[in-house]
Amino acid sequence: MLRNQQNLNQKQQQSLQQKLSPQQLQYIKLLQLPTIGLEQRIKEEIEANPVLEEVDPGEYETVSLSEVEEEPKEEKEEALESLEEHEVDWDEFDNNTEYDGEQFGNSYNPDIEEWKELPNPYQASFLEELEEQVSLLDLSDEEILIAEQILGSLDEDGYFRRELEAVVDNIAFNQGVLVDEEKVEKVRKEIQQLEPIGVASRDLQDCLLVQLEASEKDLPRLDLAKKIVRDEWKAFEKKHFSKLLKKFNVDREELNEAFDAIKQMDPRPGSVSSGLEETQNYIEPDFEVYWKGTGEGESERGEFVINLNQRNAPSLRISPEYKQMWEEIKAKKDKKANNDAKNFMKSKIDSASWFIESIRQRQNTLMNIMKTIVALQEDFFKYGEGLRPMILKDVAERIGMDISTVSRVVNGKYVQTHFGVYELKYFFNEGLETESGEEVSNREVKNILQNLIDKEDKQKPYSDQQLTDMLNEKGYKVARRTVSKYREQLNQPVARMRKQVI
Repeated sequence: MLRNQQNLNQKQQQSLQQKLSPQQLQYIKLLQLPTIGLEQRIKEEIEANPVLEEVDPGEYETVSLSEVEEEPKEEKEEALESLEEHEVDWDEFDNNTEYDGEQFGNSYNPDIEEWKELPNPYQASFLEELEEQVSLLDLSDEEILIAEQILGSLDEDGYFRRELEAVVDNIAFNQGVLVDEEKVEKVRKEIQQLEPIGVASRDLQDCLLVQLEASEKDLPRLDLAKKIVRDEWKAFEKKHFSKLLKKFNVDREELNEAFDAIKQMDPRPGSVSSGLEETQNYIEPDFEVYWKGTGEGESERGEFVINLNQRNAPSLRISPEYKQMWEEIKAKKDKKANNDAKNFMKSKIDSASWFIESIRQRQNTLMNIMKTIVALQEDFFKYGEGLRPMILKDVAERIGMDISTVSRVVNGKYVQTHFGVYELKYFFNEGLETESGEEVSNREVKNILQNLIDKEDKQKPYSDQQLTDMLNEKGYKVARRTVSKYREQLNQPVARMRKQVI
């Protein structure tokens, strides 16, 4: 006898999950935007929501949103929370694109007033300029095919690193034309003579040698420089000066002049930027901070003035015309006929209300973070030096926000001071303990390390161990591996590569 048994288990489990509300998502997106990005985002929102409008100067009036049956203020404040008591699920936030708007960056924007009457500037690309020069060369049809292959294979530095055989095979397969490697090399060398000279070189040695061959004859020690690059490349690359002095039977002054000639060459002929790219690299500070003393010579008495950049953040309000329309809809007796219109108006008014509140919350949060940074780095903002150790946790604990949120807020934000423009991330740095027990910023140690390297004997540069010993003598307790890390962060090579001919 067969028996069928069926086990049915039912389990009830209760769990608590925190989800970001749409209002909080919108607030976080706005919080991360720099000043220019915020301006663009506001313009987007005004275009999408007819209820929202910008207040003209001198015409500002506060419209009570409670008159259009908005949610109570208490509920609105509880929903936003300013994120002080809400730990953000950044995975959920990063995957949510509902409130992203456009992608913002510090780049040319035809919607900005100053650009409206100007035509879009056109800049020929590096490849287009080379193609135009190639078209002026006396090349056969086969050579033109080869030139196209070479130009299309250049890397970002302008080097041609493909095997000649690969070009031959590619042309034969795609064009049905048979060429040999000698002809490919011949075309490559012709392209090397175009502007910028050295483009399409196989390696750095080839690039420098072509530029030296094309240099003016009055360049000091040009012949010696060409011999060094052509005949003793490995010794030059490893800075074996004694071997070069003996090989060419020259003194240090002559060798130094030859090195100076080589340094004038461009090792990356393809890394050129267009005029348009150069105009895009500008910064709009989000804050201005300066110390205002109470009198002349009284640097210790006074206060900090902290201004949030408001130029690209216009004042917003609910349109009075739509407010009047809302009143008229509510006054009509036929509620069913006006239900769609009422729901549409209500959704747009709610959206505008949340957007205005998010802008206000953003300004408050940015000011709180900037005030905390100034309080923790008071000496730097007063005198331009004396940066103290400070990490994200220090600011987060003071203002009651999550560390990840603070990190996202300071990213891409800048402050204008009397000592220059700094990214907010500049003020965050780890600390090191001195022999006296005082904690100092690692930036201070890096500055001392840079100063030691700048003043060293370039014929006998300091090793990492020697630099470590010198820092320890000054009272900074650092290990050799820490010095090596700081040296690399300062873009300084090892001692052997810092050696120079004097």
